[in-house]
Amino acid sequence: MTIQIIGSGCATCKNLYEQTKKAIQELSIEATVDYIPDITKVIELGVMESPVMTIDGKIAMLGAHSIDRIKEIITSVSTKKVCDCGGKC
Repeated sequence: MTIQIIGSGCATCKNLYEQTKKAIQELSIEATVDYIPDITKVIELGVMESPVMTIDGKIAMLGAHSIDRIKEIITSVSTKKVCDCGGKC
């Protein structure tokens, strides 16, 4: 799992990055967490709010949230299963 925190480089973005690393550690999930302080990347994603959390290239969360909410989002993504249809259902 690859998680990216993308934002402007502000304190809120940095805090989300740190909280996300802590959440991964507490959940004992193997993941890479990257911090990208580049507002043009946010715009390229088509959103006008930061920070943005992406998981495996897909937007998972906008804005800052509690560590419990971060854990919920990561857990929901990590436990999703793909059926035999290859995601076509």
